Amino acid sequence: MAVGALGVATSGIFIGLSGASPATATLFRCLLALPLLWPLARAERATEGALPWRRGAIAAVAGVLFAADALLWTQAIAEVGAGLTAVLVNAQVVIVPVLALLIDREPVPRAFLVVLPFMAAGILLTGGLFETGATGSAPAWGTAHALLAALCYSAFLFLLRRGGHGGQVAQSYRVVLASAAVVGAVWPGVTYTPGWGPLGWLALTAVCGQIGGWLLIALATSQLSSTASAAMLLLTPVGAIGLAAVVLGEHPTMPQLLGCALILACAYAASTSGSARRRIVVTVRKRLSVLRGHAM
Repeated sequence: MAVGALGVATSGIFIGLSGASPATATLFRCLLALPLLWPLARAERATEGALPWRRGAIAAVAGVLFAADALLWTQAIAEVGAGLTAVLVNAQVVIVPVLALLIDREPVPRAFLVVLPFMAAGILLTGGLFETGATGSAPAWGTAHALLAALCYSAFLFLLRRGGHGGQVAQSYRVVLASAAVVGAVWPGVTYTPGWGPLGWLALTAVCGQIGGWLLIALATSQLSSTASAAMLLLTPVGAIGLAAVVLGEHPTMPQLLGCALILACAYAASTSGSARRRIVVTVRKRLSVLRGHAM
């Protein structure tokens, strides 16, 4: 799940470098990932059988929600600024567990409720909201679009996780990509011939973001609680900041670094059981005592 979240973090960097419009990026990032996914889905069908039509229909809806999230999120960045958009979209950390509670009757752990305020603080700091505030050409419309993107993103994550419980993840994810590509193909502003340069960056997005990112998340999320999955996905903005520093030479501010540290700590606390945390603490203490013994 962590590797998948970091894979998704590459998408914003590569799409930004491509210079492609939101619809063009949505079309090609999904379309170029389909050939890579095809042999996995074919092998899965041979062992687990074909995907039932009902689950295929749910996967198609998930793909439409994924495309809507990508298009609304990109629109909101220009209208309200990247910082506030990132904060609002990551409201999924609350919305996904609420959906799981209301629909699947999945209880929300007390530990998650305890760390939730710290997660919110980490998201605000990482988004740089305290430093820049709301910027952009249309803050009111941008806020509305970012909130709609958050709802679409949360519903997509919920359906993706729920669909993974029945297996046949590769086949289901193939339908997700196909339906998202269709939405991108018919959305206003799509360019069917973006050029070799932009196409290369979008191909990297397909490999790293769609296959190395969302496919891993689709495989892992059904094995975790909704709260753990939502918390682990907060690693995506953390990874995006790290990649921007390495690839684009953007240096994060001290509040952003503090926000990243808060998110990492909260993701660990929300995704690890109490007994597992105790085992890790005991192991670390033993290692430290051994190191101190060698040093003396």
